[in-house]
Amino acid sequence: MLNIDLHCHSNVSDGVLPPAEVVARAAANGVHVLALTDHDDVAGLADAQAAAEETGLTLIPGVEISVTWSGQTVHIVGLRIDHAHPELAAGLHGIRLGRIERAQRMGEDLARSGIVGAYEGAYDYAANKQMVGRTHFARWLVAQGHTPDMRSAFRHFLTRGNPGYVEHQWTSLENAVGWIRASGGMAVIAHPGRYAFNARELHLLLDAFRALGGEGIEVITGSHHPSEYGKFADLARAFGLKASRGADFHAPGEGIDIGRLPALPHYCQPVWQGWPELEAHFSLSPT
Repeated sequence: MLNIDLHCHSNVSDGVLPPAEVVARAAANGVHVLALTDHDDVAGLADAQAAAEETGLTLIPGVEISVTWSGQTVHIVGLRIDHAHPELAAGLHGIRLGRIERAQRMGEDLARSGIVGAYEGAYDYAANKQMVGRTHFARWLVAQGHTPDMRSAFRHFLTRGNPGYVEHQWTSLENAVGWIRASGGMAVIAHPGRYAFNARELHLLLDAFRALGGEGIEVITGSHHPSEYGKFADLARAFGLKASRGADFHAPGEGIDIGRLPALPHYCQPVWQGWPELEAHFSLSPT
């Protein structure tokens, strides 16, 4: 059985390991096909591809794009993208410029709550200084003893209604899906269970996404509780979307490791069905 993991992060965005080490860890964990999907940046793909060629792992070039839809942040994963495509590259560059300004405002908001030096601390945690994000703030908050662990950091800080949360307008759903499709890629909604949408709002999102040419939804992901797998598998089938599987790995010891998720439900149509990358290299049945 193929072990396919289509969502992970390196230190190009908010992961801890360099791209080559992410690939090495995936290979050591028995992953056959991996997508590197850093937030709003594709700078790690060249190193990841070189490492994949050394290990025999098949790398799928990807990205995770930040979107504002109905007043909330939604993440759209692009798989099998042409990371050099000019429309995609220009769009991602614009998002990264907005990330810097957002991070500074997050630090200012935490300072107003008595937590001083958060922006500078988060900045130090970010290998890519254009990509200072909530995860870097969370790691700093844990290291400084403001909260015991990453889960608590997000529960008590950095989320709506808590210190460190600031409103930010990302790109539109239309733009994100359009950039991915223009680059030859497939658009997938990341970890839908993380969004604070009611059932009606989630259905509207899926309708809008599909109408724009979106093709998939993450069903099995490290961001979903196992009890949610069936719900999102059913939604994928109901809305005619393909199902994806990805750990959303960021760092050893933070959440589920690369390639350690269960298989997709048997009735799902996998996003990777028909990909020539799989057919050319493997005769096994995909997980």
